[in-house]
Amino acid sequence: MMAATKKLAAGVAVAACAVTLAGCGSGESGSKEGAHGPKKAQAAPAPKSAVRLIGDGSTSYTGAQPNLPKPKRLKPGQKPPQFVVFSWDGAGEDSQKLFSHFRKVARENNATMTYFLSGVYMLPEDKKELYDPPQHASGSSDIGFNDAEGIENTVTQLRGAWLEGNEIGTHFNGHFCGEGRGVGEWSVDEWKSEIKQAKSFVKRWKTNTGNTKAPALPFDYDKELIGARTPCLEGQKNFTRAARELGFRYDTSGVNNQVWPKKKEGLWDLSMQLVPVPGRDFETLTMDYNFMVNQSGTTSQGDPSKHEYWGDQMRDGLLQGFERAYNGNRAPLIIGNHFESWNGGTYMRAIEETIERVCTKKEVRCVSFRQLADWLDAQDPKVLEKLTTLPVGKAPKQGWPAFLSDKPAPAPKGVPGAPEVKPAEEHSKD
Repeated sequence: MMAATKKLAAGVAVAACAVTLAGCGSGESGSKEGAHGPKKAQAAPAPKSAVRLIGDGSTSYTGAQPNLPKPKRLKPGQKPPQFVVFSWDGAGEDSQKLFSHFRKVARENNATMTYFLSGVYMLPEDKKELYDPPQHASGSSDIGFNDAEGIENTVTQLRGAWLEGNEIGTHFNGHFCGEGRGVGEWSVDEWKSEIKQAKSFVKRWKTNTGNTKAPALPFDYDKELIGARTPCLEGQKNFTRAARELGFRYDTSGVNNQVWPKKKEGLWDLSMQLVPVPGRDFETLTMDYNFMVNQSGTTSQGDPSKHEYWGDQMRDGLLQGFERAYNGNRAPLIIGNHFESWNGGTYMRAIEETIERVCTKKEVRCVSFRQLADWLDAQDPKVLEKLTTLPVGKAPKQGWPAFLSDKPAPAPKGVPGAPEVKPAEEHSKD
């Protein structure tokens, strides 16, 4: 864990541990005009199918993902955009309908997001024995499994989300945390097994549910899956080793300050960050769960009279973190959440209000982790290295054009302490 600039709140590196589905564990005919006038229409040849089903038809190849902006390299002296990533752990659609709700919020505010799907949300309860978790009995899961309706609703949201340009990552499967066979104790090979199974539940959801006539997911999950966040932010060391070998491109399982990301173990380290907690003398992680722990402790349904204040406190903390990046070093702001109604749903309100306030601002891009990684990969490595030298909240003293210019700095006027040199025309000819 990186050192914080201020005293950290309790539980800063702990991800949410709930037991609900949406949470993290404890979505022509006619004539044609030719060169010499109308040309009689001819029957067009039968088009080749744009969809290529994969395996049992649970997933498919449909071409390049739509609604993805093409990453562009910064021009010399150009100020970087302010990236903001909103991400969701254990994404699934349950009776709260929060997956579908936040897709709508994103569309209305020019945003795309990353949804970290828990694989067991694609596995029905009566097929739970298909899951063989590392160091646990087959069919075990700290967050349970799903039913046919829940899987169908989740598939609908995943399909729509991907077509809108959102990313589908993974939050793995059983969400085993803490000491005693938790993910923090898993080996590299055990992580590979967990990842393989998370993929398999997505790639075989039709077979496992018997819903063979439903439309396929429009992506190849082997290619779509390029990053993750570990349960409770544990097990990062061995997970990143496994992820690198499996071709992942980023990890977001750690704790960072608000500085520009670097690669770590071959992966972009896009971890969540520390932001102020208004009215308190410490900073906490950019995640709903961590704000909750600092407000209501171990209960997720604390004093109702404080719900509004707690939500405002999280929203304002995120906004303060945003403003110091936006007006400072422009480091990407990474935020993590859960589809939960903790403390009366106040954190969902806080996130929605944050999205509405930041994603429509000038020079702000609310993107998925995939889009951020694509942009980082498109940049000049020397420019990225320069950006990483900027401290939290600090813009370049000489201004962005000079800081990121590809021209050498102007030569200094003279050298302090050196003897004066007379102009050539004043020199003696002797």
